[in-house]
Amino acid sequence: METCNFIENLRYACSQKKSISQICRDIGLNRQQFNRYINGTSRPSAYNLTRIARYFSLHSADFHTVPSVFASRFEKAQRGTIDKDRINEGFPGDIRALRHHLGYYQTYHVSLSWPGNVVCSCCHLEERDGLVISKSIERIRNVELEIKQFTKYIGKASYLRDRIFVVEAATMGEPIITQTILLPFQEHQQLYLKGLCTGISWRNQNMPYATRMIWRYLGTNPDKRAMLERCGIISPRSRQLSPTVRKFLLAGDLERAMLRLT
Repeated sequence: METCNFIENLRYACSQKKSISQICRDIGLNRQQFNRYINGTSRPSAYNLTRIARYFSLHSADFHTVPSVFASRFEKAQRGTIDKDRINEGFPGDIRALRHHLGYYQTYHVSLSWPGNVVCSCCHLEERDGLVISKSIERIRNVELEIKQFTKYIGKASYLRDRIFVVEAATMGEPIITQTILLPFQEHQQLYLKGLCTGISWRNQNMPYATRMIWRYLGTNPDKRAMLERCGIISPRSRQLSPTVRKFLLAGDLERAMLRLT
């Protein structure tokens, strides 16, 4: 009976979405395997059931309840998420296209907090439960000013209309929001993502700014210690910056590269 409930409940939940293919893409499950769940010829592992339940804003145990109870819980869950659906449905966008960009990056941008200098940070994009999660680290060390800053950000990435969108929030202190929009890899250039980043300055009265941002791809298993060691404040003339990074960030000059919203 419990198995029958699961099959009927899963079919009901799927009937409320556009297509099975879309559900599989969003969750990150194989379509043929998912069909076996619906047909009752196979049962999902506890891990996959959790992923499916989370996608529908439910708990795993909900799928084993009688159909009438499940329908009630399903409708309640959908009403609870209706206000945020318009935002949530934007992530991950085209997951297949976004998978080409998974891995680690050294990132560079011009920050209003450090006028005339480049901030080097690092970011990791990984797929998890049908979403692409971003994790970034910004580490600032300034001996002269006796400043040590270590900030972690976590967010989501989306691929929409041939652009990559990354929205992140700081994990410590107040949840500062940043957004980065990047051009995907070009056919003959698989190393750099170029675009624009928006944020606020923590050393300049929380003034908002927008600046050029460029990510350099490091692969899926780089030397993480070396990656972190490169993070910090860099002179725009430093040899640590590759010609491509320097040329992109210094297009015009640092002042014109940054759009100050004053």
